[in-house]
Amino acid sequence: MVGVGCYVDSCRDCAQCNDSNENYCLNGFTGTYNGPKKHGGVGGNQEGKTMGGYSASHTVHEHYCYQIPEGIPLECAAPILCAGITMYEPLRHWGATVPGVEKVIGVAGIGGLGTMGIKIAKALGHKVVAISSSMKKE
Repeated sequence: MVGVGCYVDSCRDCAQCNDSNENYCLNGFTGTYNGPKKHGGVGGNQEGKTMGGYSASHTVHEHYCYQIPEGIPLECAAPILCAGITMYEPLRHWGATVPGVEKVIGVAGIGGLGTMGIKIAKALGHKVVAISSSMKKE
């Protein structure tokens, strides 16, 4: 079983793509939802746009597929492929995934994304500070 995240294609040839930063593709990535199919890595009519999870089927280059480990229910994997990736990428970008380096990480906004960010940062071994304008979330 595999899943895809927020983007499903990029040029795979520019400096950003070659540095594993396809989401910053200098030629533009193809988003999972309503993205133009411009690099040839997404199946179907190349004149159309991606329809992501709203599709009956979705053909995507294997580079953008992530194996879902056996035993993880799909309803638990789905948020990781959306909010999880959205929050993991900045943590990775700013060095929070470097083993043995403990940081204090502030997460501003404690909604769906913020909650995922708190969980990921804590699981990476960091001290996490939640920042919210609502006392209800204390």
